[in-house]
Parts: sequence; structure tokens; C-alpha cells
Amino acid sequence: MAQITLIEAVTQALAYEMAHDESVVVLGEDVGVNGGVFRATQGLQEKFGELRVLDTPLDETTIAGVTVGMAAQGMKPVAEAQFEGFIYPMMEQIACHAARLRNRTRGRITVPAVWRAPWGGGIRAPEHHSEANEHLFTNIPGLRVVLPSSPARAYGLLLAAIRDPDPVMFFEPKRIYRQYKEEVPDDGEALPLDVCFVLRDGTDVTLVTWGAQVKETLEAADALAAEGISAEVIDVATLTPLDFDTIAESVAKTGRCVIVHEAPKTAGFGAEIAARLAEECMYDLLAPVERVTGFDTHIPLFRLEMKYLPSTERVVEAAKRTLAAS
Repeated sequence: MAQITLIEAVTQALAYEMAHDESVVVLGEDVGVNGGVFRATQGLQEKFGELRVLDTPLDETTIAGVTVGMAAQGMKPVAEAQFEGFIYPMMEQIACHAARLRNRTRGRITVPAVWRAPWGGGIRAPEHHSEANEHLFTNIPGLRVVLPSSPARAYGLLLAAIRDPDPVMFFEPKRIYRQYKEEVPDDGEALPLDVCFVLRDGTDVTLVTWGAQVKETLEAADALAAEGISAEVIDVATLTPLDFDTIAESVAKTGRCVIVHEAPKTAGFGAEIAARLAEECMYDLLAPVERVTGFDTHIPLFRLEMKYLPSTERVVEAAKRTLAAS
């Protein structure tokens, strides 16, 4: 079995589902002839034809509206926003229609659509090409928000997202698109949505993260282990609906929690997790919850970009603060 990158896992999942379900279509800017700006859809138009892999105008609002209409009429569209920073014009259609049609029609109409977007910084690009704004969607009822962190999870979660009867925002951490490879069977086996993945067991501190930051968080766990500190690492994967039980169970064991994410700190999704820990797990906590995040600014240009993103060192320091506090 060949090893593949995260971006190749996305392509593989799209190809599998299109081959097994004729209602699945792909649409977006440059997704056909060019295979997408990151080549996530490379080869799909040649294999499935122009009627199922649609090159659209440079018009995010229209892409989103057409996606809602197609899904409401029984198709399963997978729309691409070239970068997550381009998704703002899509939000009216997503928030006002895609997320509401099931409720608005009392279940008569559903929207089985996926919006894919390359997410986050770390590729030396301008700010609209480097945004981490997943928290803007976690507060919209009716949406699932999914952020894979590895090739295997990208493959399995994208299959699950396409098969889901409701709209899914699928944000792909482009910094790790081609960072490493792993074996991913092309067997059509989906991974469960709405579930956190415990990537490493630990007893002293819980590290909670998602997306590209899983890499730095696992590195931090290794660094802490070298100093005799046992860190449990949780990949949230599906932000909403949140599998809070897995996080709470871990914190009940460790008594400490560090939340790591790339988005700005204020009102980032880490704040929601921290608030729920305060509300529901106060007596399990031995120290205040720490957050290691991006800053409350636009992501800077590449000269300062890596200083903006959460680093292994910042995660280690935060974990040590929770231990010192208790």
C-alpha cells in the first residue's frame, strides 16, 4: 500500500465517493482543468467529466448559492473555496439557507453539501490566503465544522462529510498538505464525525487541539515526556457538534488542560472549550485552563508568520504553568 499526503488523501476520498455515488459533484474555481490551486481535484474532471467537476466563475457567492440549490434538490455537491479567507462572501448562503433549511422546512428539505477550504497559515502567503476562521462557523446552528489533521483522518472524515445528510464545513490545514505521508487504504471506510481522537494517553496534563497544530502539540508531548511529564493529546477533529465527553474524561484524569489553536485568542473555539470546562469540570481542575493561540491581529506576512502560529515551545511552557499552579 502506497503512502500518501493529506492533499492526496482528499483527492482519493473525492474520487472514491464520486465513483460510488453519481449524485456527488465537485464545483469551484479552477477545480476542473487545473485540478485546484493546491491540486486537490487533479484528474477528477478527466475521470468523471465536465458535468460532475465544474469550473465556476470567480464568484464565491454564486458557488455557495448553487451548492445550496443542488443539495436541496437531492445532489451531494462538494464546493471548494480556494482559500478560507475567500469564504466570507459564501457565508450568507451558508448561514441563512444551508444551515436552516432542515429546520425551516421541518425536515422536508435537507442540504447534504460540503464546503472545502484550504485553512490556516504557514505557507508564506498574504492574509486572505492564511486565515484560520473556523470559530465563525461553530456558532451557526445546523452546521458541522470538521478539521482533519492527518492523511488518514482527512480521507475518513471527508467520506463521512460527503455522506452526511446535513451541511459540513471541511477545513483542510494546508501547511501540512504535503508535510508527511502515511498509509491510507482506499477502501471507502469513513471515520465517525462528532468524535474526538485521543492520539496519546497521559496522566499529568491534557493537550487539546485540532488541524495543523496537532503536529506541534504532539511534539510538545514528546518534549514534556523527556522531562517526566505525561501529556494526553486530543485531536478534536469535529468542532461542532463537540465531543466534550472525551475532553472532560481526560481532564478528570489529568486535572489540567492546555488548548492549542491557530485562530485569534479572543472568542476562538478554545474559549468555548475552556468555558465548558469551567462550568462542568471545575472540581476536576487542579490549575486554570491555559490557551496557546494565534494573536488578536491579522496574521502577518511571512517574515513574522511563524512567530504568530502556536509553537512547540509555547505549548510546553503553558503545560508547565499548569503544573506549577498546582
